[in-house]
Amino acid sequence: MSLREELRVFFGGPEGRRVVLVGIGSQIRHDDVVGLKVLELLEGKLLPSVQLLPTETVPESYTGVIRDFAPTHVLLIDAANFKGAPGEGRIIPSRMIANISISTHSLPLHIFINYIEKSICPKVALLGIQGVNIELGEGITPEVEKGTDIIAKIIINLLNG
Repeated sequence: MSLREELRVFFGGPEGRRVVLVGIGSQIRHDDVVGLKVLELLEGKLLPSVQLLPTETVPESYTGVIRDFAPTHVLLIDAANFKGAPGEGRIIPSRMIANISISTHSLPLHIFINYIEKSICPKVALLGIQGVNIELGEGITPEVEKGTDIIAKIIINLLNG
């Protein structure tokens, strides 16, 4: 199933839908910034029923903001190493997150997702984007940047349609 189709199934129809998009990543680790970069590309292009939440490496610090928005869906966007093509995006099931190398944050994402699912919103997914370089330094690799552009366009199309 394509990423577009996976996201279409995850988001479902627009009726009553309230979505929080959580951008995760570090500004100082090359491709680890992809979650934040996707949110930058979405800024000002989505309906008011979608909240963009750039959390850098501490998404757990934003649980109150997520709860206050009362979402029906929460999509986390982060760099991941699932051995895909550079810039490729995949929905990573929560049961698989512990087995995949995710970017640099303090609380393991599967614990954060479990908390959100049980206490705020049962529809939570992780959109992992394959990076190339998460070493210290600035600047996203061209292949990964192209992937973020494509993913942002998919999200805009699905959430505004």
